[in-house]
Amino acid sequence: MSEQIEKWLETNTFHHGEFWDILKLVRLKEEQGIKISLCIPTLNEEKTIGKETVIFRSELMERYPLIDEFAVIDSGSKDKTLEVAASFGADTYSAKDILPEVGNRPGKGENLWKAIYQLKGDIIVYVDADIKNIHPRFVYGIVAPLLIKPTIQYCKAFYDRPITYSSGIRASGGGRVTEILIRPLFSLFFPELASLIQPLSGEFAVRRKVLEKIPFPIGYGVETAHILDVYQEWGLEAFGQCDLDQRIHRNQSTNALGKMSFGILQTFLNRLKRYGMVDKLPELSTLYRQFQAEGNRYDLLNKEIIEYERPPMTTIPAYCEKFGIQP
Repeated sequence: MSEQIEKWLETNTFHHGEFWDILKLVRLKEEQGIKISLCIPTLNEEKTIGKETVIFRSELMERYPLIDEFAVIDSGSKDKTLEVAASFGADTYSAKDILPEVGNRPGKGENLWKAIYQLKGDIIVYVDADIKNIHPRFVYGIVAPLLIKPTIQYCKAFYDRPITYSSGIRASGGGRVTEILIRPLFSLFFPELASLIQPLSGEFAVRRKVLEKIPFPIGYGVETAHILDVYQEWGLEAFGQCDLDQRIHRNQSTNALGKMSFGILQTFLNRLKRYGMVDKLPELSTLYRQFQAEGNRYDLLNKEIIEYERPPMTTIPAYCEKFGIQP
C-alpha cells in the first residue's frame, strides 16, 4: 500500500505554481468543451466577500475567461453579504429559494448541495468566503488538475493554515480537527486517504457527474462524507490535491471545534455502518455535552447536533428534469 500511496502523491499532488499560465487552462477548458462554475457559500461574510468577488471576477472571468459562472449562495445572512456580493457582480441566491419544494435546512452543506441544482457547470468549484489573503490561485489551483488529468474527479486544496492573533499570526497550528481527529481515523480505517493533506479544506473542485451521485450532510460532516463516498465509488485515483501555499482566515474556538468533531464523528461512524465495515453500532446520541467554568461553578451545556443528509441530486425530480436525466 505504501508504494501505491507514494505513486499517488507523485502523480496527483500539485503546486499552484505549475499552473501560472491561466490562458493554457482556458484553452484546455475550451478544447474539452466544458463549463466551470464557481460557488461561494456564505453566512454573514460582508467583510471579505467583496474582495473575493472583485478578484475572482476581474482575474478569472474578465481578464482570463476560466470561470463561466460565479454565484454566492447564502444561508440567511443578517448582514449585507448578498448586497455586497451583488454590487461587485456576483450572481446571488438564498439557499431557501432554491428547490423550495424540498424545504431548507441550516448548514454549509445545504448551500453546497443546492449549488448543484442552481449552477450549470460541468465542474463546480467551491471556495470559502472568509479567506483574508484571497488570490486567483484558490480557484485555478484546484481546477487545473481536473483539466490536465481526466481521471481526477475531485481535487482538494491544501495549505499552511496559520492561527491569527491580535498581535499577528502564528505560522502553523491550523487544521486542528484534521490532525487530531480525521487523520487518526483515516489511518485506522482508510489508510490510503491519510495521504490527503487537508481533507477538510473548504476549497475543492469536482466534476458534476460525481457531485450529483453522492449524498450531502448539511452540517460539519459534508467534507468527510464526500471523501469517503468518492473513495468507495471511484478509489484513490479519483482524487487530486494542490498546494496553495497559505490560507489566512477566521480561526474557530476550541469549543466550536469540539462541536465540529462531534458532527464529523457521527458522519464517519454512520459511513462505517453503511459500508458494512462494522457489525453493529449503538444508537448514536445527537446531544453534545460541554462544560463552561465560571470561578468554582461548572455549567453543563448541551447542544443537539444532528447530521441530516440530503440525498444524491439525481434522486430529485426537479434536478433530473432540468438536466435531462432519466430518474
